[in-house]
Amino acid sequence: MSLFSGCGGLDEGFELTGLFKVIWANDIYEPSCRTFSKNFGLEITKEPAGKGVFCGDIRDVDFSKLLELGEIDVITGGPPCQDFSLIRGAEKRMGILVKRGRLYVHFIRALVTLQPKVFIFENVKGLMSANGGIAFAQILKDFKNLNLRWPDMWDNHRNAVNAIKETSKLEGYEIFFSSLVDFSKIGVPQQRERIIVIGVRRDLVDQENLFEIKSKTGAFLTGADDLIATFPLTPIETFMGRPLIELQNEYRELMLEFEEIRKSIRSDRSDQYFSTVWSRYNFEIWHDYLIANGLSPYIDNKIKEQVMERHEEILKELGYYGKPLEGLYFEDDSNQILEEEDHVKLRMSFIPPGENHEFVRGTDYEVTGLMSNIYRRIHPLKPSPTIIARGGGGTWGYHYKRSRQRLTNRERARLQTFPDFFLFEGRPQEVRRQIGEAVPPLASKRIAEAVAYILENVR
Repeated sequence: MSLFSGCGGLDEGFELTGLFKVIWANDIYEPSCRTFSKNFGLEITKEPAGKGVFCGDIRDVDFSKLLELGEIDVITGGPPCQDFSLIRGAEKRMGILVKRGRLYVHFIRALVTLQPKVFIFENVKGLMSANGGIAFAQILKDFKNLNLRWPDMWDNHRNAVNAIKETSKLEGYEIFFSSLVDFSKIGVPQQRERIIVIGVRRDLVDQENLFEIKSKTGAFLTGADDLIATFPLTPIETFMGRPLIELQNEYRELMLEFEEIRKSIRSDRSDQYFSTVWSRYNFEIWHDYLIANGLSPYIDNKIKEQVMERHEEILKELGYYGKPLEGLYFEDDSNQILEEEDHVKLRMSFIPPGENHEFVRGTDYEVTGLMSNIYRRIHPLKPSPTIIARGGGGTWGYHYKRSRQRLTNRERARLQTFPDFFLFEGRPQEVRRQIGEAVPPLASKRIAEAVAYILENVR
């Protein structure tokens, strides 16, 4: 069962394992509901009962009406994160002090009523520090003990939940994993950090092997003993569908396009960049990959071969291998290159890979911007910055090629590791929002593999 489902990124990973099937989902954003319905074969419903995608407010859901669906093994979800997000700034980061930040309580309602074996809770990094750290500690405590707080908001549900707790003898949930996960360390070609919490129903937990299971669960989500944790997948591989060592010519050609910037623009950042960053590149793709990712350029050939084999494995797992994205048609038009304004084209022509608006500060192409993601051009050889769901003013994310500006939605979807067969519903801005708010399916597949391991090893 999927709560706060969005377009289904978290659920897609579970289904990709072949071990799980989502039977009920919920989101309040209508384009996301249509995308979910299209990809998971569940009908959209306006009534929160029976199989399907309930497109409406989770506060209206009576989870007791979903008991007819039978035993639910897993409930997943990521409640709205805007009130915890670091991007919003301290004055707007109200956390659990506002109603939207308290919607996790409905997750607890679902746990009490449906009593799944396992739950998965996902949220942004900022939750850890919101409300001075109190918010995250409180949420974990409520998950463990199934407390339904905030009586000013949930009185209409409180009595029903307490009655279930009293008669079911439900003991709460043991937290098996609760940490910040860097998805780039488990194969996602994007720097994206998210909190993942995995809880297991306490009556299923055997204390004798608890430490071993928790340790193994952590290994699934940290990339322990996996080369990809040190040698991340890259955007150029993701877009071109081939490992680095097969892309030497393409890499050299795209980088040489930026050589002339050295002579045509001068700023404090450009002077620093060409003396400390650009000067270290020699346009040999493996060498520059190591430099770009802060690794030693003296890695031996045996490790290089193993890394490239691992990258090829992941490209095949994702379904991208041998399928370059450029010029590829999708029936949802997600690979359409949107026309950009002339002043943006000109500005971007002076911003090299990995750099942002600060590169042209003090020049005729300067733009007011406080965040590092403004007019940021992704680097072909290191994980892209976090894909952002909303915003104007240069927040779309920009291609590593000098001749290109904003990323297409399908390029964004590949950086999020959505399969190419996953199609989106809605206008371009609506699709952008769905992609940016999603959990990368490759990351959720690793979470699902951890959950499968847990289910195999508890009572």
